[in-house]
Amino acid sequence: MTAEPLDANVVTSLVRDATAAPSMHNAQPWRFRYLTDRVAIRLFGDPERAMAKSDPERRSLHLGCGAALFNLRVAAAHAGREPDIVLLPDPAEPWLLAEVRLDRPVRPDNDLAALHPALHRRHTSRFPFTDEEVPTGVLDGLRAAARKEGARLRVPGAWHVQEVLDLLHEAEGREALDPESREELLRWTGAPGDAPSPGDGIPAHAFGPRQHDVTAPVRDFAAGRTVAGRGSATFEKRPLLALLGTPNDGTLDWLTAGQALERVLLQATADGLVASLTSQALEWPELRWALRDPASSMGHVQMVIRLGYGPEGPRTPRRAVEDVLEIA
Repeated sequence: MTAEPLDANVVTSLVRDATAAPSMHNAQPWRFRYLTDRVAIRLFGDPERAMAKSDPERRSLHLGCGAALFNLRVAAAHAGREPDIVLLPDPAEPWLLAEVRLDRPVRPDNDLAALHPALHRRHTSRFPFTDEEVPTGVLDGLRAAARKEGARLRVPGAWHVQEVLDLLHEAEGREALDPESREELLRWTGAPGDAPSPGDGIPAHAFGPRQHDVTAPVRDFAAGRTVAGRGSATFEKRPLLALLGTPNDGTLDWLTAGQALERVLLQATADGLVASLTSQALEWPELRWALRDPASSMGHVQMVIRLGYGPEGPRTPRRAVEDVLEIA
């Protein structure tokens, strides 16, 4: 059975939902093109929004685009369309990352629409979490969410958590001493009045408070700048961390990891959790390799996720849909 073509308002709504995804420094490195004759949305990576220093292989760019692709799948299912996906459909166009056909009604066994209410509630929280323990059943559900997308989510033990924290702190030190890293960070973040643009980046109101003692893996986007009105707080001393990873480490694996990451984050939001993402140690190849647990079958760590209960993070800006969508 073939569904009716989509009108422009529906396409706009789908892309707006897709762009609620997280991305490195909220750069939103994606573009969309709706092909009317094919009833399909194409997702492109935008290399002009890549981090040349922190993400030279464009791994994080692909993770962000994968997260946007998962949101598009959720939005399509919610709108009653089955998202039929082909990843990297044209070798001649390396920045064409996926084509999503939307010409069939959603299948009865498609479970994605249930995550739609969490899609715009999901925000990164750079605030202290409580000491309330996350139930094992909830963590099992997050592991299952990652597996559904072909990735693995591992909650490391105490010794490995400390090793991860040590590596993250080392990455912070390296970044502070590297002029190119600092310049890149400053480009995408800003104190009140000097944010990079109204539609992207991380504004000061989303930095969260300074940590009294640096115990939680929360990146300080102030980067040594004084931000008026920004307070300080004590963060959890034993943060709950999860490592999201894949067996291999190519372009398809990054897109897979991005979709798995967003499914995990939306499921966590639906379960009442909040989360923040930490990629600093992943930006240095030798530190990234050391993040993995040698006793685990996880070949490559793609993201470090901090989970818990606490205040929801504030919204960060999004580019206007008309700036990222072309209808052909």
